[in-house]
Amino acid sequence: MNTTLYCNQCGTPNSAEARFCSRCGGALNPVSAQSPFTGVAAGAAPAAAGAYTLGRAEGVGYGGFWIRVVAFIVDVILVRAVAWPVSMIFSLGGLGMMGGFPHGALGLHLFGGGVVFILVIFGSWLYEAFMLSSPYQATLGKMIFGMKVTDLYGNRISFAGATGRHFAKWLSGMILGVGYIMVGITERKQGLHDMLAGTLVRR
Repeated sequence: MNTTLYCNQCGTPNSAEARFCSRCGGALNPVSAQSPFTGVAAGAAPAAAGAYTLGRAEGVGYGGFWIRVVAFIVDVILVRAVAWPVSMIFSLGGLGMMGGFPHGALGLHLFGGGVVFILVIFGSWLYEAFMLSSPYQATLGKMIFGMKVTDLYGNRISFAGATGRHFAKWLSGMILGVGYIMVGITERKQGLHDMLAGTLVRR
């Protein structure tokens, strides 16, 4: 039995487990052994053709540039909110020492700044990797706007895949943000990090 699913829109063959086309992102018909161009099961009567013709699923789209920017800001605020109490502890400790030990206070501030920086870097990674690989498939910022991060077949990504996507964002930012701008100009709203990680942001 043929277990290949053909996309009704572009004719691309996909895995039987896939829900969305790996090329155009269109919803796939759950019936296998379809004709790659008509979307009709092999041997089906012409009258039944309409029953197998599926376009892009209603409500399925991609997260655009600006809505992802807002979701990113929400996530940054959340991560900073976690790191803020640690920063305050070191700041207050430094103020308490300013009178008699100014150099010690400066050292405490520098040490505290380093700790907060590490918390933000590792916290951002773990937060995003765990959330994207969880059943939610999204960070809190993305969840607010009804977005999910999937692989090219519409499936949940792994922790390793989410980790790779997270650090690929650094590359998107290092090239003057061009990797992020690509979200607004590519067909499936993929940034450079999405392309490198093989992910889509669906909405």
